[in-house]
Amino acid sequence: MTARSSDAALLDAARALDAADPLSAHLDAFVDAPGVTAYLDGNSLGRPLRDVPEKLAAFVRDDWGTRLIRSWDEQWMALPMELGDRIGAVALGAAAGQTVVSDSTSVLLYKLMRGALRQAQGPTGQAQGPTGRTELVIEEGNFPTDRFLAEGVAAEMGATLRWITPDPVHGVTVDDVAAVVSERTALVSLSHVDYRSGSLADMPGITAVVHEAGALMMWDLCHSAGVVPMQLDDWGVDMAVGCTYKYLNGGPGSPAFAYLRRDLQGVLRQPIQGWWSAADIFAMGPEYVPADGIRQLLSGTPPVTSMLAMQGMLDLIAQSTIDGVRAKSESLTALAVRAYDEVLAPLGVRLLSPRDPARRGGHITIGHPDFREVTRRLWAEGVIPDFRFPDGIRLGLSPLSTSHTETIAGVLAVRDALETGVS
Repeated sequence: MTARSSDAALLDAARALDAADPLSAHLDAFVDAPGVTAYLDGNSLGRPLRDVPEKLAAFVRDDWGTRLIRSWDEQWMALPMELGDRIGAVALGAAAGQTVVSDSTSVLLYKLMRGALRQAQGPTGQAQGPTGRTELVIEEGNFPTDRFLAEGVAAEMGATLRWITPDPVHGVTVDDVAAVVSERTALVSLSHVDYRSGSLADMPGITAVVHEAGALMMWDLCHSAGVVPMQLDDWGVDMAVGCTYKYLNGGPGSPAFAYLRRDLQGVLRQPIQGWWSAADIFAMGPEYVPADGIRQLLSGTPPVTSMLAMQGMLDLIAQSTIDGVRAKSESLTALAVRAYDEVLAPLGVRLLSPRDPARRGGHITIGHPDFREVTRRLWAEGVIPDFRFPDGIRLGLSPLSTSHTETIAGVLAVRDALETGVS
């Protein structure tokens, strides 16, 4: 990397911020990645904690290997609900009994989307005439899974999709939602943090507008859980789904979580009626009777092994507080934007995220026509952002595992790779 005065000033600023960072001690809690100088993709896959290998080994040796099937009765049966309560308390602003860990994000989105539409359509499962609640609202730029599921569920249920076209940088606003909801709206499904730009939606404001229209509100929390504070209970959110392998560091394919407001439990019926959501799991009865409480969102046997890694990260977030994590997140992204202004904007790179730290989540996105090739070169050199079609690089800055110095090193590496490619 070429030494320049602007580089030195940025690195000095980063070191000063790291020296004052109250969460800096947690950086050593994560596994080192040999050959990686800057990991800027924690918003896609969080780093593992150093104690994960021993926790997994102890699980195999003791809970599984020694206690064998007895561990189901001793600890595993309640784990989806206990871990859900932990996530709710640490990251969601949700009281106990409303969050459960189970399945993938896609499966849980399907369960809640379809359950919400069925509830809106009444006990017959059919639209209630031309003025019934037959519309599902989603935005055009939402993550593909959310959009694909909305299309499929709407087709299954005979519902109509209504699309919001938001500003690509600043995301969906209260006014955008107010313009499309009506007495025909059954459900609005949006992402709290846009997976592309990182824009942060006004969760309480949008939820209130949806409720004024008499509809249900569902939030995708995949890019906000563990990095952005929220108050699902206080803000009246009806339902939410999020993954655990980004800012909750649960590992590849770790199960997602679902939140369902207490007064909707038993009212909204999820469609995958597996044995784990039955009132008596071991009755093996002739007909399905759903469990009381949040366990009704389960279906099949929960993935116990995949629930292990995230537990240590929840402890770290609890120690740091979600407000402390958010403060460092804003500091990291603000420094990244400053570095963008100084070293990337002069090269024709576009900022594709909001400038106001309060209006974005834990990542920023920058754009340039050469970024696909730049990303390939950066990965080969041990600098790991991720590329998003058509020409964006996301800089995902997971606060507990990322330093300010690492952030600047990554931005300068983007600059150097871009200059090498266009010179």
